[in-house]
Amino acid sequence: MIQCLILEDEKSAQKVLKSYVDKTPFLECIGIYETGLNIPTSEMQKVDVLFLDIQLPELNGLSFLKTLMNPPKVIVTSAYPDYALEAFEEAVVDYLLKPFSYERFFKAVTRVRSDANFQNREIDKNLFLYSNKTLYKISADDVLFLKAEVDYINIVTKEKSYLVLDSLRNWNEKLQSFKFIQVHRSYVINIDKITRVYGNQIYIDKKTIPIGMTYKDDFLRIIK
Repeated sequence: MIQCLILEDEKSAQKVLKSYVDKTPFLECIGIYETGLNIPTSEMQKVDVLFLDIQLPELNGLSFLKTLMNPPKVIVTSAYPDYALEAFEEAVVDYLLKPFSYERFFKAVTRVRSDANFQNREIDKNLFLYSNKTLYKISADDVLFLKAEVDYINIVTKEKSYLVLDSLRNWNEKLQSFKFIQVHRSYVINIDKITRVYGNQIYIDKKTIPIGMTYKDDFLRIIK
């Protein structure tokens, strides 16, 4: 699944883009923003594709793009053709002139999907864990959550738990390519495994995981 963000200040354009994303089976929208200044760093690190308008409040789209150290793939969506040359100089994938059809949109996102890096990442979801003097291979999709245990982390799947000598911080970085998010100083969870959220508690496979106040805003923004 390719995760994307929409950076667009017009509500009508937001709705069109969101509807196009929703009808494309390999895309998932994880956030919609009207200014790049409001996008959390943690969310920008997870995103694969940014749909970027040019005319934005406070900081225009291309100026915002230039501030990113490791930008995702970018598809510009603009009513103005004048910025196309500058945009392609920033290595954007495509430049969509509003109003654009779903067919034109699909052509642009297919270019992203055909990129070898995305193909390899979708195929290679294997994780290698060294636990109890044994090297295990598991799929990232099978992991429910990770919990910090002093100098170890406990990697929990539905069938088994693996105690690994490592830090939660390291594994949080390793899992940036997948649908994991830190929700507490001691927990990183697989978003796909959430069964319900109640108050400051997340429920995953009969397990209750607390939401830390530091992480709550980012977590709620992503799941919404």
